[in-house]
Amino acid sequence: MPETSVNKRVVEVDVDHRTNSREDLRSDIADYYDQSYWDYRTSWLNSKNLAIHYGFWSDKTQSHSDSLLEMNQVLASHLDLKPGDHVLDAGCGIGGSSIWLAENFGVKVTGITISPTQIDQANKNAKKRGVDHLVNFKLEDYTQTSFANETFDHIWGLESICYALKKSDFVKEAYRVLKKGGCFAVADGFANKQEVTEKEWQHVLKVLNGWSMPNMSTPSQFKGFMKDSGFADIHYRDITENTLPSSKRLYYTALLTYPMEKIMSWLRLRSSVQSGNFHACFGQYHVLHNGIGCYGLFAAKK
Repeated sequence: MPETSVNKRVVEVDVDHRTNSREDLRSDIADYYDQSYWDYRTSWLNSKNLAIHYGFWSDKTQSHSDSLLEMNQVLASHLDLKPGDHVLDAGCGIGGSSIWLAENFGVKVTGITISPTQIDQANKNAKKRGVDHLVNFKLEDYTQTSFANETFDHIWGLESICYALKKSDFVKEAYRVLKKGGCFAVADGFANKQEVTEKEWQHVLKVLNGWSMPNMSTPSQFKGFMKDSGFADIHYRDITENTLPSSKRLYYTALLTYPMEKIMSWLRLRSSVQSGNFHACFGQYHVLHNGIGCYGLFAAKK
């Protein structure tokens, strides 16, 4: 890891900074989500939202579950969605956002993920909700898909692009498969700065290791990737303040269940991947609350 000055670290893009790699990055990401599903299921999502992302909290937000759906609403407001439009959900998880988009806008959605397990879960969820005629899920890498040029009317990325080793590869591919005049919207975590102290780096590393993320780009770097790819009307909005209640919820949930985590880990009832996910809850709190990172929303057109 390069040092620019005493006790300073550089968070580089295009570099896998994790220190606990198990296989290749793609396999590790899929394995992380497969092993951590029940953590999310028991402490975060429900059958209504099916959401594996931070919530958006506003004056009208009534509950944690509402905040997860509100994040969908905020991101969707940056897309000119019309019935019959075709949306690419890049990094669809278990299908929550894809299903929500189909239910609320009557759009067709193709959700892609690198986890075969998530494909099965997403298909079952879509069938249960009665939108399997509008939604389909495929095993695809969003940095190099099998789709033809200009296939989609809209590109949607909700807390999934952070997993790309090279964020620029995702942006280029999104531009390629998006129709002319189509909309692009991404909400995700970013780095507020590239140079961090050793103490700050330990918080970042808990997040990268625990959530199988290779790195973090800054908003300005991501905007540069979008400009270089040809996107126009690029808008960025920092919504960190709206996500802090979710960050706090993660932190305090981990704090309250810490004794259980220790006992279960000692008894080998939880894997290193599951424990890493647990400890990332502490790391993300410091990253967002101490200004090391931020949560932002990008919107643009082709």
